Amino acid sequence: MTETAITTRSPKEIVVLRPSKGWAALNLKDLWTFRELIYFLTWRDIKVRYKQTVLGAAWAILQPLLNMLVLTVIFGNLAKMSTGDIPRPIFTFTALLPWGLFSKALTDAGRSMLSNRSMITKIYFPRLIIPLSSVLGGVVDFLIQFVILLLMMVYYRVVPTVAVWTLPLFLLLAIVTALGFGLWLSALNVLYRDVNYILPFLTQIWLLVTPVAYAAKEVPARWQMLYALNPMVGVVEGFRWALLGTQTLQWSVLGISALISLTLLVTGALYFRRMERTFADMI
Repeated sequence: MTETAITTRSPKEIVVLRPSKGWAALNLKDLWTFRELIYFLTWRDIKVRYKQTVLGAAWAILQPLLNMLVLTVIFGNLAKMSTGDIPRPIFTFTALLPWGLFSKALTDAGRSMLSNRSMITKIYFPRLIIPLSSVLGGVVDFLIQFVILLLMMVYYRVVPTVAVWTLPLFLLLAIVTALGFGLWLSALNVLYRDVNYILPFLTQIWLLVTPVAYAAKEVPARWQMLYALNPMVGVVEGFRWALLGTQTLQWSVLGISALISLTLLVTGALYFRRMERTFADMI
């Protein structure tokens, strides 16, 4: 009689997907599980952005340079606002870097759910990946523009301060701010398509109430705390302080900006998760 070996196999793991109820948990561990998808979508957005364009990635340089020229003429030649000892092109371009990252990330994230409607209705993945990858895509443009800023500083003989090592912290704060607002807008855009029309107007008004072409000290002292409720005030002023040493950084303003940014990120993520179960049907 021969003996027969019997091999047992463990049953395959079955994942059951159920719609979340109420204020669902964020399940941030899913972002790590789908990290390759984040990379793919981010790289796809970068390639598609300049596909079939004559100048290609040069638009990442031309756009802030043109904005710098316009703001220099309006606030420098016409309004005569002081920039201290800093050349106005350096003063303005330094602020345009974090602002450009924020405004682009906010616009792309706000429209990201509708732009990826085909993926949302066909396959499962954490929907939070879509606005997150839209925000991260703008970092590449920021790095290109930062090289241009360094070349401008060499030309104008402006030496960075010893606090330049804090720039990544302000960059992170700009990303957190953009992602927080982007999560709110992307979820609302699925329900109300009016958000598409509001976004350009919102970014234009936001630019004027952010110290990009002028210094925050131009705002009267009695309005400073109210002005600090704009989280990009701390980001822009922090960039100038870390790179140019324009003035003493107001830590109270920076603290208020950071607190608002974190609050928007947490509440935006929670609201996004709550509305996530309705995205496929509403799109």
